[in-house]
Amino acid sequence: MQLDKIISIAGRPGLFEVHTQTRTGVVATSLADRKRINANARNQVSLLSEINIYGLDKEVPLHEVLTMIHTKEEGKQCSVKPKAPSDELEAYFFDVFQDYDEDRVYPSDIKKIIQWYNILAEKMPHIFDADPTEEVTTKEEATSDE
Repeated sequence: MQLDKIISIAGRPGLFEVHTQTRTGVVATSLADRKRINANARNQVSLLSEINIYGLDKEVPLHEVLTMIHTKEEGKQCSVKPKAPSDELEAYFFDVFQDYDEDRVYPSDIKKIIQWYNILAEKMPHIFDADPTEEVTTKEEATSDE
């Protein structure tokens, strides 16, 4: 899963795809309405590839959690709505990721993860096709053969 070009910008709904990096920030396109925006140093920008979810034993990369949801939902939208009550969100997330730390992962975090998954599943379903471990293995095999 390639999340290294997908960002979340604090204060702006949805997800954005980075096109170029400038001296003062980034130029990105909204996945929802395809409008271009400039995010500068005042905006808090988070790369989805850098986000981890607290587990009981270790932190788990967001892409692994999104893959778990994708597998459970068979590529469709989440069966639970992001605006569902907290107990429903927590029950759903526990069904997907049993090892998450309930004390440090809040219902608001689960809501955001579900929203992000729904956006990615609708606007960029191809993102779930690529498995980064396969790419790394293939590259390692190619270099070891030389």
